[in-house]
Amino acid sequence: MKKILIIVPDGGMLFESAGIADILMQANRLDAHDLAHPRYQVAIATSQPHQVIHGQSGLNLLADHCLHKLDPREPLDTILITGRGQNEQEGTAVVDWLRLAAPHARRIASICGGAMLLAQTGLLNGRRATTHWRLLETLQSAFPEVKVEGGPLYIQDGPIWTSGGVSSGFDLTLALVEEDYGFSLARDVAQDMVMYLHRPGGQLQFSRYNLRQTGGPGPIRDLQGWILENITADLGVEQLAEKVAMSPRNFTRVFTRETGASPARYVAEARLAAARERLEQTNETLDRIATKTGFGSSINLRRIFEKQLQLTPGEYRQRFHCRRMA
Repeated sequence: MKKILIIVPDGGMLFESAGIADILMQANRLDAHDLAHPRYQVAIATSQPHQVIHGQSGLNLLADHCLHKLDPREPLDTILITGRGQNEQEGTAVVDWLRLAAPHARRIASICGGAMLLAQTGLLNGRRATTHWRLLETLQSAFPEVKVEGGPLYIQDGPIWTSGGVSSGFDLTLALVEEDYGFSLARDVAQDMVMYLHRPGGQLQFSRYNLRQTGGPGPIRDLQGWILENITADLGVEQLAEKVAMSPRNFTRVFTRETGASPARYVAEARLAAARERLEQTNETLDRIATKTGFGSSINLRRIFEKQLQLTPGEYRQRFHCRRMA
């Protein structure tokens, strides 16, 4: 029997931990050759001084343990850290406990923003890792020794597993079941719970780049608005620099400083956002969408989608198309 401890923050999304526990318990139920010796024993712990975990939805979860009362030297098969709800004090308590517990666990996994806590322990140094797409840049800048990857739903690097946002923890958990007890059991759990065993695409299919304009008035803010309204124009650095009466070099420096992105990246993300919106809300052909969003051809559109989102435009439309347009 494998002992699994799920650490749940106060104020987070409770369906992460509840869903993980349900997947593991379903593995027990479907592999019922020996009910007296189930495959998994799951417990939930909180770093709060009380056992009631308050979810952001207003619902509560009763934990099995308070983390500070658990002996970190007790052997565990797997420790999972979920969510983004931790305040600084709570996060420090989890990090301190994890540093002591890590040598006694076979593997450690994080869900969503839990990767930030793993990084603080040093366990991710030199390893590949992921987290929620909104936190990717934060994780990389705060912990440069971590090899952050944005695309995968989850990553295994040795005994350390990390997953992207929220429901990708379910993908990771199915992968744990498959590693522990084989393909057949993991497949049966996925099919019984109407889930993909291996969900197509990565988490970047859900990501949205922040195209908001800079806070204060000025030429860069005005230029951002002009870019969004003229997405099919020639938006090279020299042309953009000329519009704000700057040299290309100075323009690139100022634009990057004020927006947090290079002009080329901002233009690329603006065009990608425009194409995604048309795929979601219209029945236009791919060639027409490519023309209207500055990509020129459906071939270029497909190339960018596969590179940035690990999906073809057609696959993206199938998953996110407005039902009214179907």
